Amino acid sequence: MTFALFSSVLIFLIILWLVLDFILGKKKHLSIVSRRETAIIHGNFDIFTHGKKLFADYFHELRNAKKHIHVLFYIVKDDSISQEFFSILKEKARAGVEVRLLIDRLGSWKVRKAAVKSLQEAGVQFAFSNTIRLPFLFYSSQIRNHRKITIIDGEIGYLGGFNVGKEYIDEEPSLGIWRDYHLKITGRSVNFLQSEFLIDWHEYAGEDIMGNPAYFPTLADGPVRHQYVPTEANQLEQNYLRLIQKASHSMIIGTPYFIPCHKILAELLAAIKRGVQLSVIVPYTADHLLVQEASFRYLRKLIRAGAAVYQYKKGFYHAKTLVIDDKLCDIGTANFDKRSMYLNKEINCYIYDPAFIQRLMDILKKDIDDSKPLTLAELNKPNPVRTIKEGIAAAVSYFL
Repeated sequence: MTFALFSSVLIFLIILWLVLDFILGKKKHLSIVSRRETAIIHGNFDIFTHGKKLFADYFHELRNAKKHIHVLFYIVKDDSISQEFFSILKEKARAGVEVRLLIDRLGSWKVRKAAVKSLQEAGVQFAFSNTIRLPFLFYSSQIRNHRKITIIDGEIGYLGGFNVGKEYIDEEPSLGIWRDYHLKITGRSVNFLQSEFLIDWHEYAGEDIMGNPAYFPTLADGPVRHQYVPTEANQLEQNYLRLIQKASHSMIIGTPYFIPCHKILAELLAAIKRGVQLSVIVPYTADHLLVQEASFRYLRKLIRAGAAVYQYKKGFYHAKTLVIDDKLCDIGTANFDKRSMYLNKEINCYIYDPAFIQRLMDILKKDIDDSKPLTLAELNKPNPVRTIKEGIAAAVSYFL
């Protein structure tokens, strides 16, 4: 057998293995996933749009913890803010507070063994989520835990788009000011965030502590009507379809990565056709290779149909939101892309409170004011490099 033939056969077998691994892994995942969401519950909400303000508040609440801290992040970096975060957790653990930290294995790849050892020696209980597992190595490598949840003393919850790293506090010059939405929640609904963390903790750390009443204090209701919706496998796609179908006059999508599936795109076009005014906010500057080029073929179709698309220019736009008719807003961890729809574990919060929605609408109005409209003329202007990138992006858009 010649070297060329051997190489061709080897490449074919690798591709065949990847395809079969992914198909069978997905089939297995779909067979075991269950749907979880709350009924309409009530709590108190605050929203942060700037990392420095969020982390000042977040670190303050961590330092004030008296009983237990439960943290789940997708990304934790190896930089100054990450070291401060770890120091707080170690300090609290040494003081007798129960601290559990769960981070995604690939998303937090910069966290070294020495850092994990230091956390554990201080008394922090640590686990990686979504490690690569047999028998479906390739599929399991693509299933990421993209959730960002913190629960402090069972009374204070955080949920949203921020991770832990210098870019989230505006210290990455190439991205500038980081724009994101992150919720701070108190009231009875924090109990559900606690449950969701403990489900993930049981799966990845092997510790079942769901039955411990100490983690679920009796809390009062707040004024904001909402529900939490964790998703994985294809659940987010189905949720988005239902929400889009409910729109009667307006819809705003804010996302750093706009890469919808064909069903979602068709539903958005149908909404525009029935008179819904669709606005989409995306970044002007991309933070990952090809994600912007992957969005262009979808944005062209929406603009042609009558949608307004805005590219945020005052930094990097990482917020994840969907507002339907000023009656429902969705804020959480999920991007408007195929990875979040099909591959990631996510958790979103649907909020039905008019006062909070108006507050978010004021934020969105400012973000639109800080954006520039994207036009068909700009997208269709001849650009050979962009055309090549769009072709490559289309082929791998499922995994971007």
